[in-house]
Amino acid sequence: MSDTRHPTLDESALTPEQQSVFDAIREGKRGVVQGPLRVWLQSPKLAERAEALGAFCRYDTCLPPRVSELAILVTGAFWASGFEWAVHAPIALQAGLAEHIVEDIRCGRTPTFTAADEAAVYCFADELHRNHQVSSSTYAAVVAQYGVEGAVELVGILGYYTLISMTINAFNVPLPEGEADPF
Repeated sequence: MSDTRHPTLDESALTPEQQSVFDAIREGKRGVVQGPLRVWLQSPKLAERAEALGAFCRYDTCLPPRVSELAILVTGAFWASGFEWAVHAPIALQAGLAEHIVEDIRCGRTPTFTAADEAAVYCFADELHRNHQVSSSTYAAVVAQYGVEGAVELVGILGYYTLISMTINAFNVPLPEGEADPF
């Protein structure tokens, strides 16, 4: 979908501040400046700070990538954020999340879990998005798996990927080339 709300980022005409952040993103763990990160570069200070938080949330929390990606998918589906889904569904599968779980989340169904940590993270993410809070039992299940640190970092992941999804939706960030809208 083309829309004037999706700002064009001319890589040959970046300001010094934009160039610095652009280079840091490209040279970091992501290796690519795409999607919402390109939108954020319209505000280099926001881009710099959000990217730093995002790098932590994506790569450095105490949560295993499998459940971190699960939380990202729950968020992407909640926001019907096609770009986010297209990028992270393959990563979630590669990290070991079962295909039926990924598909159930995409279709708005509650998956059946065999792993307790996946069930705990899914319930936490789903409750926090839908109810704006989590029950005591859901909180306790995440803390039993990952401690309070893990619960805090899970909220960080959910919040960061909400920001990502909101950016994608507000600025009509197009899907990666060749991808169909998953929602």
